[in-house]
This record gives sequence, structure tokens and C-alpha cells, in this order.
Amino acid sequence: MSYTTTTIEQVVDQINRSYFLPAIQRPYVWEPEQIVALFDSLLKGYPISSFLFWELKPENRRNWEIYKFVEQYKSRVVYNEVAESDGRDIVLVLDGQQRLTSLLIGLRGSYTVKTKGKRWDNPDAWVKQRLYMDLFKDPGEHGHEGDEDNEDFGISYGLKFAAEAPPSSAQHLWIKVGEVLNFDDEEAFYTHIEARLDSFDDVTRGQARIAQRNAENLYRKLWKEGTISYFTEKNQSYDRVLDIFIRANDGGTRLSKSDLLLSMITSKWQGMNARDEIFTFVDRLNNELDRKNNFDKDFVMRSCLVISDLDHVYKVNNFTKDALGTIQANWPKIRQVLEATTRLINRFGIDRDTLTSVNALHPIAYYLSKIDASLDGSTPFEASNREKIRKWLLGALLNKVFGGSSDQTLGVARQIIKEALQSSPDFPYDALCDGLLKRRGRVVSFDENNLDALLVDSNYKSPTCFLALSLLYPERNWGGTSYHIDHIIPRSMCSERALRQANVAQEDMAQIIQHVDRLGNLQLLPDRENLEKSNTDFATWVQTRDAGFLQRNLIPEDKTLWSPDKLTQFVQAREALIRAHVKEAL
Repeated sequence: MSYTTTTIEQVVDQINRSYFLPAIQRPYVWEPEQIVALFDSLLKGYPISSFLFWELKPENRRNWEIYKFVEQYKSRVVYNEVAESDGRDIVLVLDGQQRLTSLLIGLRGSYTVKTKGKRWDNPDAWVKQRLYMDLFKDPGEHGHEGDEDNEDFGISYGLKFAAEAPPSSAQHLWIKVGEVLNFDDEEAFYTHIEARLDSFDDVTRGQARIAQRNAENLYRKLWKEGTISYFTEKNQSYDRVLDIFIRANDGGTRLSKSDLLLSMITSKWQGMNARDEIFTFVDRLNNELDRKNNFDKDFVMRSCLVISDLDHVYKVNNFTKDALGTIQANWPKIRQVLEATTRLINRFGIDRDTLTSVNALHPIAYYLSKIDASLDGSTPFEASNREKIRKWLLGALLNKVFGGSSDQTLGVARQIIKEALQSSPDFPYDALCDGLLKRRGRVVSFDENNLDALLVDSNYKSPTCFLALSLLYPERNWGGTSYHIDHIIPRSMCSERALRQANVAQEDMAQIIQHVDRLGNLQLLPDRENLEKSNTDFATWVQTRDAGFLQRNLIPEDKTLWSPDKLTQFVQAREALIRAHVKEAL
């Protein structure tokens, strides 16, 4: 096997001109810290491993879908743009996509990241960053101001991503790393750097030497040294190339099962691009339905096994040639069923923020596939089975029925549904609860043994808070409502300062503060009502509600409990009502 070497500049120049990605490649997954580490390794002279390319002959170019490398990357946006092969010399990258994409982003592109604490759908949450280098940073010294994060990764050079060019001074001389590609003449680049140095009056001779040394090192690593070592496969057999691809990608950031499966399906499905089909469908589930969701291709691929009555264990060996043929034949139905399932749970108000286990959806999807219905209508059958599914899903999520190893649990659930449908088209809520308990020891319903955990664990900050509260509203369509989780006795009135001003005894304060975020002090309100309520005293606000409000929200009618100093007793009384309601409902 003979390897060839070339420079980084030459390779980057050919990306998306001659170098493209095959459909079997997984999406880009590196974080900004990994890109910084890659460039740091280059500057240190460390090897960055070899690359594996596949040269397509002209007569085969139109036989395969090819994709562009991502240049302007947005965190967790996983799509590569389809490229046209006409009139191009095509070389496909089988091993090295992550490294080459990182070089491309660092030199010619950008990395858009989400600001912590801001919502995904907020445009202001996203910041486009580019890679910069501080030429004054001595790679032989540690403790450089602002480099604490880099030191954790063993980074020696002054590299970082930033939205704007960091300000240069006598202590920092920042350049955009990609600037070096503007200079095919080495002396012109050094003259450019010297001009930057001359713009400061107080740069020491030592700093100038460090900057010049770093600039020379950067230029040399990108333009002159044969850093890229690659082997080019010329055999045109797709099966051979697929085998090479899987073996070559068995290290580093490991291929997920769905990556391998997409590789096989893409090569075996006829008349359909499996990669585009599945990625587009995942995007539809996540962004184009009534609520935002957070599914991935693993969920879809496993659903293919479950819905097609194949061996449901999610492993590569179960995607045989026959299984792939079955899945392709069933694909239109699989799409339809998974969309119906997603719309159904969204109707319950369950979405990307509240769905704690996607595996709990597989039995629902399987049931819908067997009755060939979406349950989105108003017939007694649809209304009744929607409620059974809602109760079962909430119980399964809150009791973590599909936590840990869920293969056997899913297999038992599918078998129970299959058997039950032989005698009735209804969703087998009771049979599932009974069967999963007896055959798997998994509890779906609630009793004294797990109600305590529900009331304590599903507090205001818990991801299961909405799920637990929605148990209290069996007839409410939260999916069509923008809702808030509201503190019945306002939290602002239960702070230590507020309680002290209200002359609450010191020994009672700790108990009140401990109970303020418990489920017993929480309710679901449409956002408008919650904003109107704000920090208003509950006893005052509730007078503006209708006569059935207390009963619907399981709120104690004893008005003496509706004040912050009685919060502990209020929570205890309300949790007693919740206990009774949940035991009866489930």
C-alpha cells in the first residue's frame, strides 16, 4: 500500500472542488475544542494520522450521490449539501472527514454555537465564530492570560474561536488563522506580519521574535510541509469500498449503529437515497410538526425493526439483506406511523423538552401500525384509545419503564400488543401494565410504593415535572396550548426575606422553603393566565376564576391554607388529593 503526501493548503483548496463525501459518511460531529486541538497538534509537528480516499472513474460518477464538506457549520445541524458531479474529477473521502472538515472550518469557514441559557428557536442564541491565533503566545510557556480552558486540553499555542477578532495589544497579536491562505508568497506573508508588529510602539524584541517564529511555523505547516499522508483506493466495487469504510472508521469518534446502518441501506436500497430520506424525515419530525421534537436517526432506524416485525434488538446483524428489503417496502408506512405517533404525543404536550425516553414510543408506533389509524379524530374509539395511550405513556415515562437495558422490555411490550389485538382493536393498557409487571418487573401504574417518589422527584426543576402535572388534567389538550408551570403559592412570597418580613417563625421557614418547589405547590396554566397571575396572592387571584377551578386543579378548598406561612400544610393537603386522583386514574 503506497501513500502520498501533500500540503494542507493543497488539500483544503480541493475540498468541494474535487474532494467530496460519499453518502455512507456520517455527519460532522467535532466540537470547537477538538478543532483547536487539531491545529495545536499541527503546529507542534505531531502526526494527525493518514487519510483514505476513493477515486471514482468518470463512468461511475453519476452512480453515487456525493456530498459537500461543511464549511459554515452550525452546532447539531447535521446535513451536508448534495454536490453535482458533472465535469468534476471526483475523489471521495472514506477516512478523515472529521479532520478535513475541521481544517476547512478553521481555515475558510466558521463554527456557529448556541449561547447557553437561550432557547434553540431564538435567533439571538446563535453566534458564528472563526478560528484566531495569538502570535504573541509563547508555546513553551503556560499560564497565559485567558488560556485556562486550553490548558485543560494541553493546548500550547494561542488558538481560540471567537465571534469577532479579539483586540490586539502589546500583550496579544491576534490574526485569523485563515489569513495565511491569502499569501502564496512566503515573504509577502512575513511582510504582512511585520507591518502588524510595527503598528505597536511598545512591543519588545522578545515578543517580536515569538510572533515571527509562530507566523513562520504556521505558514510552513500549511503551505510547505507534506503533512497530509493519504492512500487512494481505485477499485470501483462498492461492496469493497463499504467494507474498507467500515473498517477504517472503527476508531476515533466511533461510528454509531445508525451510521453503519445508513451506510448499508444507502448501498442496498434501490431507487431511493436512504440517507436523504431518513435525514429529511428526522428533520420533519423535529421541526415541522405542531411542537419541536428531538429525535435522531437511531430512533427511526430502531422503529424500522419494531414496526416491520423484525428482530427488534438494535444491532447491525439484524439489518440483513432480507431485512433491508422488508424495511424499504415498509418505509412509506413507517414514515406515516412515526409521524402519527409524534403528532399524538405532541397533542399531549410532550415534546423535546419533556420526552424523557424515546423508547417508550415504540410500542405506541407498533400499535398504530397494526390498527392502521392515527387516532386524531373525534370518534369514541379514537378518544378512548388516545386517553389509554396517554395514561400508559405518562406512567411508562414517570416510572422509567424503558430505562437501562430496554430490549427485552420492548420485545415483551410488542408481543403483548400483538396478542391483545387478536381479540380487540383497543390499546391494551391493562394487559401492558399487567404483563410488563409480571414478565419484566416494570411498573407502569401507581400505588403507595411509587407515589411518594412521584411527588418528591417531580419537582419544579425536574424534567418530569410537566409529565407528572399532566396526570392531573386528563381532558386537557396541552399540545395546543402554550403553558407555564405555575407556583400556586408564589415562590417570591416564600423566600427567606419575604417570610421574615411576614414574621414567620424561624423554625417554619426551612420547611416552607423546602416545600415551595414540590409538586403539591405546582399547577399547569395557559401562559396568559400565568402572566396575569404573576406574583399575586393566590387567595386574591383565585377569586377571579370560575367555580370549578379548585376542583379541576385539585386545590384544597380550605382557605386558611392559601397563604405562604401555611405552605407546608397546603402542600400536604394537595398531595393527598393528587394521590387519590392518580391512583384512581392509573
